[in-house]
Amino acid sequence: MIASNFSLHKSIDSKIVLYVVAQFIIISSLFSSIAPDYVNKVNGQVGHQKDVSFIGVDMKGLYTSTIHNNRSSIPFPDNYYNDSFKLITNAGMNHIRYVLYWQAYENDPISFIGELQTVASFADKWGLHVIYDNHQFHTSSWLDPIRGSGFPPSLFSDNASYPYGSGGSPADPSASNWWTKWWNHTITDNKGVDGWNLQIGFLKKVINTVENHNSTLGYEILNEPQIHNVDEWKKIGKYNTFMVNELRKITNKTLVFDMTIPVELHNLKINMTLENMAKLLPTSRDNIVFKISLYGIPAAGSYQEQKLNLLAALTNITRVPLYIGEWNDVSREEHINGEGQVDNEINQAVSDLNQTDAYIMTKKFKDIGAWGWAFWNWNYLPDST
Repeated sequence: MIASNFSLHKSIDSKIVLYVVAQFIIISSLFSSIAPDYVNKVNGQVGHQKDVSFIGVDMKGLYTSTIHNNRSSIPFPDNYYNDSFKLITNAGMNHIRYVLYWQAYENDPISFIGELQTVASFADKWGLHVIYDNHQFHTSSWLDPIRGSGFPPSLFSDNASYPYGSGGSPADPSASNWWTKWWNHTITDNKGVDGWNLQIGFLKKVINTVENHNSTLGYEILNEPQIHNVDEWKKIGKYNTFMVNELRKITNKTLVFDMTIPVELHNLKINMTLENMAKLLPTSRDNIVFKISLYGIPAAGSYQEQKLNLLAALTNITRVPLYIGEWNDVSREEHINGEGQVDNEINQAVSDLNQTDAYIMTKKFKDIGAWGWAFWNWNYLPDST
């Protein structure tokens, strides 16, 4: 079941089974020893439990991921959601972290909302529990036209501070400029409308579409926001508190808050201590979870182990459940992209998660009392992120 990508092509009814069965073997075989401990709890409460409540995959769709007018030449599979959800359920999983982009909504709001309705309906049918993830990667296609996605271009009207194509990763000065203004609550769109309120408006569109479905588990506020200075921890907490206060007016479902990136354990500029990280959590912590990503085996003494231990310790001291919303085992290599910038792309040749490593990771998640996990990722397109 597990691979760095599930490239499902048309026609899905015949090809999906042939392609995916081999991938399912890895995780499905794990369930013989660990699945009996899994339980189905729709609303995880504060405090850890021994069993992992939600196990599943990250998933991308079509209009909810299309950030440009030009689409891939690979056709969207017929019956993609019904057939995919059937396979996922039959493998013993109960959870989807559904990746969507604010940019995609602005690109085609009608098709975006229509696809969300389809996702929620088929998730109801198959008894799955869905987190709707407001995703960003490299901030936006405005800053990274090749790989970036997330925030809409309308929030990048200050071209002098962050020019088009100038880079959206944590290492890029333009990204630092933009995120600093975002945490200072000074980003507006090209009409002068406040960015935080615009994001609330977008999230409300998502919530109003899927809130009444039994399959809706909750909503992720913002995937892996960037931090560039130590004084931003408290500002991120203020932002998260604002989001909770506004969204609690329309939903009581689980709200997901993310770890920041980069996760640099010895960078004094951001000073990633437990005390500082605790500042990013909202003041109201009723039915919230803390999402992290792990892209490597947490072997003894490794960076991945140190990272996991630190982030798990945060959830222990704050009593906020831990959600491993993305995991895999990948190796990246630096190269120069089409914009002349240094980029880190996945090396497919050596990024090969095997059954032993998958068992190590999923057992670790159970041992540390994770609320849930989602494997990255299920997609009908090749995905280098």
